[in-house]
Amino acid sequence: MSYAKVAEYQRRGAVHFHVVIRLDGPDGAESTPPAWATTELLTDSIRSAVRLAEAPGPVLDGRTYAFRFGDQLDIRPIRSADFAGSSELSSRAVAAYIAKYATKGAETAGTLDRPVRNPITDLIGSGVTDHARRMILTCWHLGGLPELEALRLRKWAHMLGFRGHFSTKSRAYSVTLGALRQERADHNEVLARARAAEAGHLLPDPDTVLVLSHWRFAGTGWTSAERLIAHGVAPRSTDPQTEGETTWPSVSPTS
Repeated sequence: MSYAKVAEYQRRGAVHFHVVIRLDGPDGAESTPPAWATTELLTDSIRSAVRLAEAPGPVLDGRTYAFRFGDQLDIRPIRSADFAGSSELSSRAVAAYIAKYATKGAETAGTLDRPVRNPITDLIGSGVTDHARRMILTCWHLGGLPELEALRLRKWAHMLGFRGHFSTKSRAYSVTLGALRQERADHNEVLARARAAEAGHLLPDPDTVLVLSHWRFAGTGWTSAERLIAHGVAPRSTDPQTEGETTWPSVSPTS
């Protein structure tokens, strides 16, 4: 089972999820699911998971709370007609479906794009809606309660208390984020080499080991003049057996 989900803010500030859930075959997305892996079975599994999923919450006034999904659940089998009207369900169409709700959630939240340091000064001229402002201030107030400290509401007040990722997916759903980062790194390296070549500066091969060293002259120890000065300021020994002799300070030459 593979999935990709995005978190969308409703205008009232509540967060709900749009999730694309896919039953793959034994070899992943490229293989056909077994005959028993029907749409009805997947629908029943989702309903069961939503009903049973629970995370422990805080204890307030002697009452233990828990976090669960809400009552609103809308499960729809994805057909090719739900997208561009084409006969095939392409990966691009599914990506566009997810991106639509990701951008919609960012546009309608009306909240801040940075953490709140001071709820009074940070909200002045911020352009957040009155409703989002009240929710941010409520998160800040609740975050100061010792029994709710573990929720870190003040740190996530700008997100109306939601501290999850706006978009997550299972590793087998599509290309991994690590592969995407590597693609960007490789692309940037190609651009850097092209610009360096245009400027007449050739970059070394990526497998080349560069050993960089810089030496600076630090000194040769005591000079003759320094030794005379040291002799003049050196303390006299208080040992009767060596009275009258000079005790030289312990000095190691620098390198």
